[in-house]
Amino acid sequence: MEGSCLCGAITVHVTDADLYTQPRGHLCHCENCRKTAGSTYGANLSIESEKVKITGEDKLKEYKASKTLSGNTISRFFCRECGNPIQSLSPGAPGKTILKCGLFSRIPQPEAEVYVTERQKWEKPYAGMQQFKTKMGGEKLEGSQ
Repeated sequence: MEGSCLCGAITVHVTDADLYTQPRGHLCHCENCRKTAGSTYGANLSIESEKVKITGEDKLKEYKASKTLSGNTISRFFCRECGNPIQSLSPGAPGKTILKCGLFSRIPQPEAEVYVTERQKWEKPYAGMQQFKTKMGGEKLEGSQ
């Protein structure tokens, strides 16, 4: 899977034979991800860092987000030319790179929604996805898969 930022200065290549064989990634409703995405949720793919190759790394600008619901300071990387969010790194997910799904023309079906307690009241849960009150793998919302 390959994608790029809006201006094309940064290219992201993911090598994973199982990428489309099962649901992967998540939709995050925390305020920090919403602001980063400029939307009602962030669409993210958390994947092993060794499966990710970024070209144009010299065009990345880092912002350290400390006001997070997890309590972790998240390193968020953007294209310094067009401002497109590219990836996030978290001490809560060692060895993983969190990629922004909007970089890619084809993305895997997400497996879960996280921080659903922060979801907008008018938003409905996506059918077939696990619903976590907070982080991935944490307490599930009652009635969730």
